[in-house]
Amino acid sequence: MVRLQARSDEPNLPGRRRLSEGELAMLLDSHVRFLAGKGGKRAQLPFVDFTGLDLSGRKLAGADLTGSVFDGARLPGADLSGAILAGCDLRRADLRAANLRRADLRGTCLSGANLAGADLTEADFRPGVIGRPHPTRGYPSVIEEHRSGEVDGANLSGATLDGSRLDGLYAADADFSDASLKGARMVGANLKGANLTGAFLARLDICGAILEDAEFNGADLTGVVLTSARTQGAKLAGAVAPPTRDAIARAEKLVIQARAHHSWVDTGGRDGGPARLDDADLRSAQDGLKGLKLTAISAKGANLAGLDVSGIQLQGANLEGCDLRGAMLCGADLRGARLMGADLTRADLTDANLGPLPLSADRSTPANLTGARLRYAKLERAILTGAILDGADLRGAKRPE
Repeated sequence: MVRLQARSDEPNLPGRRRLSEGELAMLLDSHVRFLAGKGGKRAQLPFVDFTGLDLSGRKLAGADLTGSVFDGARLPGADLSGAILAGCDLRRADLRAANLRRADLRGTCLSGANLAGADLTEADFRPGVIGRPHPTRGYPSVIEEHRSGEVDGANLSGATLDGSRLDGLYAADADFSDASLKGARMVGANLKGANLTGAFLARLDICGAILEDAEFNGADLTGVVLTSARTQGAKLAGAVAPPTRDAIARAEKLVIQARAHHSWVDTGGRDGGPARLDDADLRSAQDGLKGLKLTAISAKGANLAGLDVSGIQLQGANLEGCDLRGAMLCGADLRGARLMGADLTRADLTDANLGPLPLSADRSTPANLTGARLRYAKLERAILTGAILDGADLRGAKRPE
């Protein structure tokens, strides 16, 4: 447990200092030099009043911000990785696409905050012991109080919380749609009425959690033991079931066929033969398709959610209606691929090529992503030249520069 100063709703926040614009700029610039190994000094800014300030894109990795108040502050794109934010008040703060990897958020209040697309991998939301001012004597007299982390009503859509520690978290009515909580711990957490539509919850530990009235439509619950949680009123009918035994057995055979297709492409048709993966559930294939040459393959309606297929060659492939949520497609060759209606939510398409596929000296065919879902997809350095994106959903996607 950590001992922290409490939050306050009063305009003049007791025990917290308000820095001048010049002083704050000097301290933050010194921290940037510290991070770059060019002198400077690590930012030690506990119990500071940052209410309403604009810190967009600021580099605050590893900074000590214990017990500070950021009510309504703007921090989109800020680097707070490894930062100490224990006991902070971040209510209504704008933290869209912020980097909070391994941040210390014990006892922190994020009620109503916007964390859409934020990276909270291995962040620590566990309870902490804080101190609040004595009602009559004020500081230095304090009353100790045990407090859990709070994200009630917060927007965590598309956020990454893999491996995070969320035990005891109060997350009623929070929006976790399209978020990833793979391998996270939510023991005893309260998610009453939370929205987990399309979320990746594989191996999430929810022992003793309150999931009453929560929405799970499209959520991946592989390895999640629901019997250990309170699920009265939870909407579980639309959740994605784990692969069946038959699907796993079929996937093993299809991976062998896919490798034969690779040989067929690699040898110009001398070895192997073309494969079809239409409507196949390949989630159990793990990295069996990684880097294969599957040019012109048909995989309409196939489920490749969460697979690592980095470097795969899918030029001219038919991937209509494919489930590629959370798939690793880094460096994939998707020139001329048909991806109409495909779900690429949270897919990593960094360095992928979605440009036109040359057919002859004067003919080419574009990649077609009409109606595709690319919410919170990573598209850094991806080539999208000429790609058809009519009706595609790109909300929260990290697009090429």
